[in-house]
Amino acid sequence: MSFLKFLVKIIFSLGIFGAAGYYGYDKFQDYFNNPWTRDGQVRAQVIQVSPRVSGMVTAIMIVDNQFVNKGDLLFKIDPSTFKIKIAQTEAELKRERVNVRGTKIEYERVQEIARRDKGAVSQKDLVRHEVNYLKALAKIDTLNEKLNAAKLDLTFTEVYASVDGYVSNINFQIGSQAVANKAILALVDIDSFWVFGYFRESMIADVAIGDKAKVTLMAYPERPISGEVESVGWGIAHSDGNPGNNLLPSIKPVFQWIRLAQRIPVRIELDELPEGIELRFGLSASVMVMQGSRR
Repeated sequence: MSFLKFLVKIIFSLGIFGAAGYYGYDKFQDYFNNPWTRDGQVRAQVIQVSPRVSGMVTAIMIVDNQFVNKGDLLFKIDPSTFKIKIAQTEAELKRERVNVRGTKIEYERVQEIARRDKGAVSQKDLVRHEVNYLKALAKIDTLNEKLNAAKLDLTFTEVYASVDGYVSNINFQIGSQAVANKAILALVDIDSFWVFGYFRESMIADVAIGDKAKVTLMAYPERPISGEVESVGWGIAHSDGNPGNNLLPSIKPVFQWIRLAQRIPVRIELDELPEGIELRFGLSASVMVMQGSRR
């Protein structure tokens, strides 16, 4: 009976070792047959939020690394200057409309005199009154556009999130001077994540658009993410050849017996994420492309 138990243990142990060996061999075959790299990185679209107008920040509705929805108010700029500009333009427009009425009456009066007596008004005076009237009308149009621009600037004093995502690098506070078209914080688009795998140039021939890929994040080593090759880079910047002293090319020495393969970026579109995985810009990743698996 004890011998039978011993035999069962031996068979069970051999089964475990066999399964482990098969699993290891299968993994080895994956790495041997498919292009892979440990040089990968999670990327996303990062929007540099810039105010459209300059002014003092009067309110901040967010904190660093907060999640915001598209359309959420981020911060406000002092609107008083823009309200005054609107009031001034409206007053100028009102004054010009009165002027247009007077110019129109004068122009029509001269036209009426010319119809009754062609010699009573010179052609030069007739043209001059017409030009004055047309100029006044044109100024009305200009002031209307100026008023629309002032009202638009007023709306720009409230800055909203353009996408769903996380705000980052909030380095201003109430009282800070916001400058038009100068980035004041970053917004990471939560719906734009992808992975760049930087493959050795010797592997690129085995990578095709549409091939399935497996991404393993260093933050979640036991939970690989499936994906697909979306594109393969067509160029990289070269470190040599930049102008040096006297505008001559700066060439680094190369060891003839060592030739390092260049790295080509391969963009991986991610499938649906497993539950519990949160992507962050810049996370390290390993990427394996399943050669010949494109749909």
